[in-house]
Amino acid sequence: MDDTAGIGGPGSQSSLREANRRRVLHLLQSAGELTQADISRQTGLSPATVSNIARELTSEGVLAATEGTGRRRVLRLSSSAGLVAGIDFGHTHVTVAIADRAHQILAIRKATLDTDISAESSMDCAARLLDDAVTETGHERSAILAAGMGLPAPIEGSTGIVGAPSILPGWVGIKANQAMSEKLGLPVYVDNDANLGVLAEHAWGAGRGADNVAYLKLSQGVGCGLVINGELYRGPDGTAGEIGHTSMDEFGAVCRCGNRGCLETLVASRAVVQLLEPSRGPLTIAEVIRKAREGDVACSRVLTDTGRQVGVAAANLCNLFNPERILIGGDLGGAGELVLAPIRSVVQRSGIPTAAKRLEVVPAELGSQAQVLGAIAFALQHIPSVS
Repeated sequence: MDDTAGIGGPGSQSSLREANRRRVLHLLQSAGELTQADISRQTGLSPATVSNIARELTSEGVLAATEGTGRRRVLRLSSSAGLVAGIDFGHTHVTVAIADRAHQILAIRKATLDTDISAESSMDCAARLLDDAVTETGHERSAILAAGMGLPAPIEGSTGIVGAPSILPGWVGIKANQAMSEKLGLPVYVDNDANLGVLAEHAWGAGRGADNVAYLKLSQGVGCGLVINGELYRGPDGTAGEIGHTSMDEFGAVCRCGNRGCLETLVASRAVVQLLEPSRGPLTIAEVIRKAREGDVACSRVLTDTGRQVGVAAANLCNLFNPERILIGGDLGGAGELVLAPIRSVVQRSGIPTAAKRLEVVPAELGSQAQVLGAIAFALQHIPSVS
């Protein structure tokens, strides 16, 4: 039966046709690009109806068609349908990317920030990067429909205010979405960087195909993003996943959150390199990983011990949340099996056997771009589908 056939009453045929168009456009905005067969299967529309809609939308310039593998026609939203921006703030950097509605990155810019820079100056820097990136794409600034933004801090769900603890203390108390929106003249949607990381990994990275995923970002701070039943989980106040501030040693080092012995005091990048300073001098995490791979016993030992500490937290996640996969990202994600193997060992020892047996602990795939890609995905979630 034709999906656009009239079903009784004047105008019903055209209304159904418009509804079918919207279904196709909404699916493509969510998925990025699909073959016509994929669209038919996922919408339930007949192949003939999808073919007609694709032909109409391509002729209108809304869709672009390319030839995929096996000479299959792949459809995606064209750049003329509008662009989005992703902004990722870290401890010492800001990254800005421009993408189209088909999830294609068109330009990316990155700048180094001083650790004591103000939030205002950081936002000014991001605005300049965004203007440079838009210029590179060849589009007008007005083509940007919205921006997603990630910060390494909890974001209060009801107010959008940056909470504590944060490795960017100058942002605490600021309503980040409002401040950045005023700076850019765009709608801006803000979330914790680990939440955006898991969004990206779930859509395009190591979390694909799994409905229950935890993403651990192990960098200057320690964060966790959670996908439960296929949806990002923030908790009622937007602070779910603050695994870096779970207590590991009540008499341990004082954490920036005010507690003692938090996981972050043991496995954050700065804590790891400090362990090696007396014998190896100042090092970066990348240098520690390189030296460990070259056979440096001290560097290898520190990474193994770090993995075991993370493994305790991962085992707790396994027991409480029962995820299918735990993804390890951030600076320490680059250590690969040097950190992953001890994490798995502790999970197998301390996790509930039935949950630990099926759990995969794997490296995140998107590397340093995970957060900015997640910011793009977040922006795409908030803009309406093309009509």
